[in-house]
Amino acid sequence: MAEIFKVHIPFLDDVKEKGLKDALVAKTDESVERLTAGMNIEAVRSMLRGDPVTRPNPRVKPHADGFWLHMRPTYFNKKVMPWYPTFRLGFLAVYFLVVETITGVILMFWYTPSTLVAYENMLNIMGNVPLGLMLRDLHKIGAEAMVAIVLLHMLRTYVTGSYKKPRQFTWHTGVWLLLFTLFLSFSGYLLPWDQLSLWAVTIGASMSEAAPPPVVGRIVDVLVRGGPGFGDIGLLRFYLGHVLLLPILLFIALGIHYYKVIIHGHSLPPGVEADGEDTARKVPMGVRDYFMPDVMTKELYWIALWTFIIIFAVTVGNLYHAPLEPHADPQITPLHTTAPWYFLWLQGMLKLGDKLIWGIIAPTVLLGFAFVLSYLEVGPSRRYIRRRLGMSFAALTVAVFAILSYMGTPYYAVSSSPDQEVMAVLAPQTHPGPLRGTPAEELVVGEYSTHAVASVPTAGLLELMELYEEELVKFGDDLPDSEGLMIIEDWQVGLKKITLRVLWNGGERAADLAVYLHADSNYED
Repeated sequence: MAEIFKVHIPFLDDVKEKGLKDALVAKTDESVERLTAGMNIEAVRSMLRGDPVTRPNPRVKPHADGFWLHMRPTYFNKKVMPWYPTFRLGFLAVYFLVVETITGVILMFWYTPSTLVAYENMLNIMGNVPLGLMLRDLHKIGAEAMVAIVLLHMLRTYVTGSYKKPRQFTWHTGVWLLLFTLFLSFSGYLLPWDQLSLWAVTIGASMSEAAPPPVVGRIVDVLVRGGPGFGDIGLLRFYLGHVLLLPILLFIALGIHYYKVIIHGHSLPPGVEADGEDTARKVPMGVRDYFMPDVMTKELYWIALWTFIIIFAVTVGNLYHAPLEPHADPQITPLHTTAPWYFLWLQGMLKLGDKLIWGIIAPTVLLGFAFVLSYLEVGPSRRYIRRRLGMSFAALTVAVFAILSYMGTPYYAVSSSPDQEVMAVLAPQTHPGPLRGTPAEELVVGEYSTHAVASVPTAGLLELMELYEEELVKFGDDLPDSEGLMIIEDWQVGLKKITLRVLWNGGERAADLAVYLHADSNYED
């Protein structure tokens, strides 16, 4: 009867047969082999020591039998392992995609896509959620870096001729990845629901209404905004696109892209192969770098380095912080509103003329050309010296986009009143600024002039008036014989009214701006 309830434990049998120490070693060895999909402890130690590869090679088993490494090549050509020619940009783009996914999923727990609470959610994340400010900064810096790195990756691919036969479709999928990356970052721009996000996205979305014919443009504009203007429906659509639709499309395109990279192999540096040859898939034994441990350790170092850089940048180094401006207000258009930096070139094109031509037709033609470039340029050589036209085209493209991006900034072809420019420096609409950042007790009631800065009673007020004077000097030609006045009044109990008044032409012309500050807060007006 006792035999029926006897439990059979193989490990205990091994202990009885081999002893505890040998049984533990055997069990650990078995566990490691299962975890690595084929490498026991001795094989792992040999790999970490850098011992010569044995036959059969146990280091290829995790690629053949495991899940996590089945898409990674077992070995690479030594010629693609140095910094040049890949610059590790493709791997770095995937790294930042992982950073965005992890930080984005965590931030979703504290965010609601509603105009009523979205901005308050951002304040809560930044002020109350443990490590929330760091996560938001990491998510923002990751998005900016991902866009920049994907752009650089495509530029590198073009310059080294890695888009040529047989990699035309790989380039094609790369253009889709760039497109999805741009719109993924752009869709997330609206989610904080502050003035910067609302008006930056409004600029981008406004181009949709130019789609021909007019009835189609109006329909597309309503579909993008969710109504005549951005509101709850528009915010929800951008949120779903940001966290669901675009990530799905991006991961699918990434899978196809990387599959094609593996199928054709990483292209060798230009000049290594004869014109028209592609030997990347054939890696002779003598020039192989096995993924384990050579490539794997380099990638782990790369991950550790960039993780340190971005965390340092948003914490100890205090080098980067995601901006959050005042709550979105559709009734107030901030001065010098621009699209995100990666769409400044498009905003610059809009300054050239008709919105239909420069906002719809020209970008569509450019995008279409990018998609088919690899099929149009069929020259067999990848050598730089034999691609003078291609290299010149790359340099010209970079120069044109840089110029267009500059044209998209407020520094080009933006006509605004000089007096408003001066007052916007002291009291901008998009963020607190120097005036609202000055302690209330420093703002002593009285009337002060830039012609008599020395008579200002407090240090904070003196700093404001000196800045006031500096800005007037910048616009000396546009504001001749100018004077800046700051009139501070006790408006109500605990509330001060500050009037900024710019006089020019000897006082013949004037412009005013009134700002109201509570005594217990310098961030309300």
